[in-house]
Amino acid sequence: MSKPTVVLLHGVGLDHTMWEPTAALLADRFTVITPDLPGHGTRPPVSDGVTLADLADGVVGEIPAGSHLVGFSLGALVAQHVALHRPELVTTLTSVSSVCERTAEERASVRDRLRAAEADFTASAAASLKRWYAGTEVGPDRVARTEATLLSNDVGSFLNCYRVFATADADIAPDLPAIAVRALAVTGENDPGSTPEMTHRLAAALPDCRAEVIPQARHMLPVERPEAFVDSLTTFIGECAHV
Repeated sequence: MSKPTVVLLHGVGLDHTMWEPTAALLADRFTVITPDLPGHGTRPPVSDGVTLADLADGVVGEIPAGSHLVGFSLGALVAQHVALHRPELVTTLTSVSSVCERTAEERASVRDRLRAAEADFTASAAASLKRWYAGTEVGPDRVARTEATLLSNDVGSFLNCYRVFATADADIAPDLPAIAVRALAVTGENDPGSTPEMTHRLAAALPDCRAEVIPQARHMLPVERPEAFVDSLTTFIGECAHV
């Protein structure tokens, strides 16, 4: 009997390696696919004007029909777009550390981060690492790998993708009620960018979605607390399989 397939989509500036702790915990029960989004990892840079639809179109070829689709941060917005426009590919949708319908204050905050990256990409990457990992128990080797991934980006391509991350939640928000698959929205209790309030906002916008908040976790939930994240994900998938 073949294993069900889980497809994991990473966040902006990252690549498939962010999923290594999660994939190791899922591998005995699932076929795990971790593609790089356009403009990331092994993929060529993307040009100015790239859209959420472009990023989704660039990854759908690696999502088998009937997958359990999981997206993190920017990857969550991409996953929501795929669930909306290619529902035959998606059995369940899990949005991890996802933004949703940012308020004016939240939008100003992400625009500040975009301007900071435009002004000094290296300093912006250092600020991201501090925001994600300071005070956590994530080991220095894993933090160093994340730093290496961030700094390996083509800066122009990163900024083009970050503009999608900063704006696409507003673009997709009106269409969220049309996503028909069962969904899970999960984030860390102490995530300052993809807040628990946003996760509850997303769960309210989707027709069949449960919100979960992992205590004492920050933005890089799948890296910081992989066991707790996988427990949440597999419990959700298991419930859906028995409907």
